[in-house]
Amino acid sequence: MCPSTTSVDNPGIRPHHTGSGSFFRSARWLRACALFVILWAGACTNRQPDADGQQADYTKISGYTQGTTYNITYLDGHSRDLRTAIDSILHVIDMSMSLWVDSSTICRLNRNEQLGYHDRHFYNVFKKAEQVSAATDGAFDCTVGQLVNAWGFGHADKAHPDSSMIDSLVQLVGYDKVDMHDEELHKSDPRIKIDFNAIAQGYTVDVLCDYLTSLDIQNYLVEVGGELRATGVSPKNTAWKIGIDKPVESDEHEIQAVASMQDMSMATSGNYRKFYEENGVKYSHTIDPKTGYPARHSLLSATIITKDCMTADAYATAMMVMGVDKAKTFLASHPELGGYLIYGDENGHYQTWMTDDMKQILEEEEASSE
Repeated sequence: MCPSTTSVDNPGIRPHHTGSGSFFRSARWLRACALFVILWAGACTNRQPDADGQQADYTKISGYTQGTTYNITYLDGHSRDLRTAIDSILHVIDMSMSLWVDSSTICRLNRNEQLGYHDRHFYNVFKKAEQVSAATDGAFDCTVGQLVNAWGFGHADKAHPDSSMIDSLVQLVGYDKVDMHDEELHKSDPRIKIDFNAIAQGYTVDVLCDYLTSLDIQNYLVEVGGELRATGVSPKNTAWKIGIDKPVESDEHEIQAVASMQDMSMATSGNYRKFYEENGVKYSHTIDPKTGYPARHSLLSATIITKDCMTADAYATAMMVMGVDKAKTFLASHPELGGYLIYGDENGHYQTWMTDDMKQILEEEEASSE
């Protein structure tokens, strides 16, 4: 899942380019994954009092990482330039979880190499993936690497899989078939491949937020590929305003709803921009770990809010695997998660559904809602 963001009020800000490797192969993923629009207002000019009562500017840092973009806006009374430190953090995470860096931890473990060191980033994400997999009965599963590659959404060329191939690859999927202790990943079959693309960006947001918090920065918005966390107040001295896109198959952004966010994380997953079409059949990037096939149902977009972004990221993907009815049932029984679903009805119209806590922060532009 990799939705990107756009600053509506500051379109002329040039991104700061990082040296990090990418999770995905080309810039087509940047165009394919835009689900969020961040409604900044004067992010680099508005001033707020710092801890000593002096005026301080919000700082914005933008760039590219993990095959998508990142945007960080923060208020620092010391006016520190954090670009170098942020680049370093992003590089370390790439070296842990990028499938495009041959020497990364994930690539080495997928090749069944022994690490000889403890990678806390990989370990943290693996354990969260394990937890979400169990909670969703495998709707989220990080062992889908072989299937993702076979369908052409990974680092390998599309294999044009037939039913026989899918049946074989499904045998290599299952969160209960892998376990990790310190630096050792144990697999029931050495051919199992790990893929963290549906959770890594959310984790990256959390790591960057922890870094800002360690510097006693209390007002910030951190976004990586559309997954984000908002803390404190925006440059307007109000809650951060986050726009959720309508599920349209174009590069244009049309706002479906606007969320007012403070001290919470949000992630969205959707199938309407990240797909390919072949022989008149549309194949989405969301792979059902149990069937081995791309998910096909009426759910177009799933947005999750919760405290940390890694959790929101993983559950948003799980909802897209479940589909509308199962996602509603799941969210209704998990009050720790806020959910907003956009789906199509039999007449081709958009319908929406949201949890009660989502209703408190979300204002819809237009839609038929439940």
